[in-house]
Amino acid sequence: MSKCTVVLAYSGGLDTSCILAWLKEEGYDVITYLANIGQDEDFESARKKAETLGATKVFIEDLRAEFVQDFIWPAVQANAVYEDRYLLGTAIARPCIAQRQVEIARQEGAQFVSHGATGKGNDQIRFELTCYALYPEVQVIAPWRIPKFYNRFRGRTDLMEYAQKHGIPVPVTPRAPWSMDANLMHISYESGILENPKCHAPGDLYLMTKNPEDSPNARDLLEIEFKKGVPIKVTNMNEGKSVDSPLDIFSYLNEIGGKHGVGRIDIVENRFIGMKSRGIYETPGGTILLQAHLDIETFTMDKEVRKIKQGLGVKFSELVYNGFWYSPECDFVRQCIAKSQENVEGKVQLSVFKGQVYILGRESPKSLYNEELVSMDVQGDYDPCDASGFIRVNAVRLREHHRLQGFFNTKQ
Repeated sequence: MSKCTVVLAYSGGLDTSCILAWLKEEGYDVITYLANIGQDEDFESARKKAETLGATKVFIEDLRAEFVQDFIWPAVQANAVYEDRYLLGTAIARPCIAQRQVEIARQEGAQFVSHGATGKGNDQIRFELTCYALYPEVQVIAPWRIPKFYNRFRGRTDLMEYAQKHGIPVPVTPRAPWSMDANLMHISYESGILENPKCHAPGDLYLMTKNPEDSPNARDLLEIEFKKGVPIKVTNMNEGKSVDSPLDIFSYLNEIGGKHGVGRIDIVENRFIGMKSRGIYETPGGTILLQAHLDIETFTMDKEVRKIKQGLGVKFSELVYNGFWYSPECDFVRQCIAKSQENVEGKVQLSVFKGQVYILGRESPKSLYNEELVSMDVQGDYDPCDASGFIRVNAVRLREHHRLQGFFNTKQ
């Protein structure tokens, strides 16, 4: 292939269609690449559009199973949550998408890759750090950071005019007054009217979850079985239905969680690039798994190991959010977390109802819970007298601290 070949991460939407036409104007041979990671998309329509606009080749890659097994499952093991609330649905997807983009670029002999991420967001960082990590010689064309491009296209009106001039099909339905990113794990909403953090999200914004007020009046009772910290089977105890492949498990939990309005959050977060942004997210299946995994992990993991692992989970979440999935430090943290999950095995029973996940019970062949030891009715292998010394030893530090404080207070 020519040295002027570029692999464009393509969505079929207005922005990347205009970028495709603009790259052709600039003299590049353009290969388009569209990743199927579970979004609701007409992939064949996107293929035809790209071919009509002059794409040399069109790759449509089904990455759903890989996305779940290689990206979502490590996040489940980590209890990955950024700034206490965001389950990282977009951040986890970006390295999955970019990894395949780089593979196509290498395969096709392309020295350039391109994307439609804006110059203010996190996604430009996530895409490009992955590309540079996996293809160090690659050159990135980021149109929304190129003055020649962003001075020409200052808004949607400019893009629409350019599209009409170049025969690019334009949306016929009214555009929602916010931007949206969807994949198998979640849907995110931001920008437009949502940039005012006081503005309440309209009721028709949510596409993945029902309003909890309108959700069924009967709960779904689920049993989730884990092995090495990842789910291997989900059974609906009401219906007797079971699923056991990674993609089927996650898709089914999305279905159940979405039906009951689980996993909605509205937050202001800190972008890596240095500004705060408001985002609304719905992550139904991921929210169910987070609660279930937290429960089985506490049941089977040593207390001190879990303290260390919690810190690693926070670090993992920050690294993923900031785009460092393919960094040596993130690889190290993932391996440590995977090691911590060796005994995280068993079943969790829970109910999903009206926007909430309720843990009901758990069992495990590797549980560290000793019913006899903890019982108030059976003494077991424990001498209550030992607690006296334990308390006195722990009180030494407190006594000394307050003795010193009392000494200084008296002098004052």
